[in-house]
Amino acid sequence: MLSGMRPTGRLHLGHYHGVLKNWTRLQHEYDCFFFVADWHALTTHYEDPRVIKDATFNMVVDWLAAGVSPSSATLFVQSRVPEHAELHLLLSMITPLGWLERVPTYKDQQEKLKEKDLATYGFLGYPLLQSADILMYRAGHVPVGADQVAHIEITREVARRFNHLYGREPDFEALAEAAISKMGKKPGKLYRNLRKAYLETGDTEAVETAKALLKEQQNISLADRERLFGYLEGTGKVILPEPQALLTEEAKMPGIDGQKMSKSYNNFIELREDPDSVSMKIRKMPTDTNRVRLTDVGDPNKCPVFELHKVYSDDDRLKWVVDGCTSAGIGCLDCKKPVIDAIIAEQAPFIERGAQYESDPDLVKGVIAEGCERAQEAARATLEEVREAMGISWRS
Repeated sequence: MLSGMRPTGRLHLGHYHGVLKNWTRLQHEYDCFFFVADWHALTTHYEDPRVIKDATFNMVVDWLAAGVSPSSATLFVQSRVPEHAELHLLLSMITPLGWLERVPTYKDQQEKLKEKDLATYGFLGYPLLQSADILMYRAGHVPVGADQVAHIEITREVARRFNHLYGREPDFEALAEAAISKMGKKPGKLYRNLRKAYLETGDTEAVETAKALLKEQQNISLADRERLFGYLEGTGKVILPEPQALLTEEAKMPGIDGQKMSKSYNNFIELREDPDSVSMKIRKMPTDTNRVRLTDVGDPNKCPVFELHKVYSDDDRLKWVVDGCTSAGIGCLDCKKPVIDAIIAEQAPFIERGAQYESDPDLVKGVIAEGCERAQEAARATLEEVREAMGISWRS
């Protein structure tokens, strides 16, 4: 599983509830690679790259503070694994220009960032760089929101095209049959029956069952498994597996003005903010404008504070807010206090862990260096297969 973030410096609670909270769960369920997408930052901020280094350090500290563990996941910086650039280049040789131009965010970002000159080769090609990031680690899943599914789809198309062009080995069928024999008599027979069901009748359930069967096999190598994935569908060896989008719920973390929390709106609470600052920001939040006096009744659905309650309060607390607000039984400061307490309690472990890492920058640099080394080892293995498939491997 692979996911990345552009280096934007210190993170806020929107990042935590939208991404990091999910990462801390996924790191115990998948072999996870989390990376700082500093090359992606250059696609839109190439004119002022000086801030990227400090932003990277601060962001990684926040990842660690939030509970992302270097013992459970690989944390690395994209530009320190140059294999990403080579795979991007090689994939660019086979990717039709129209595929990049039709990515929805291409024109959308150009429209939103009119003040920037984005008529660059790098910006046009950033979806393919994303594809290279994913395919480099043969990621089975990529956690994305609904608005990012198009990026996964182009990655699947690129992988499919690559496998179609380069996946056929000279002795592919003989190697595939030999791999089936290694599975054992019963699993091998089941695989053959499932393959036949798919190729003769198009039974998609048979494909999924066969893929699950292959993942369970301990008697075959990774190369044999990839061969049999391709043999199953009547193609060649699957060198670059097609990833699946792991849909995540849209972040519902509102800012202190009721809009989506964002640095652009200056309505954010940092992941590790001083408790007094948190308290002050929440206390100053606007509420239902109809509640001028304590005795005035209000409507929680018109109050930004209620949006925060939806994130931090249970059903009983939400009922208390609705009943108290609509009957003028509680004041706005009374309503805000549970939110303040909840945010401060949530942030306490982040602040404690973050302070430890900030006081020892070499520890953070060590985490990054170790992660880059692990990522590069995996990247080299993939790239060597890609080079060999394309006929540009010069190993003796």
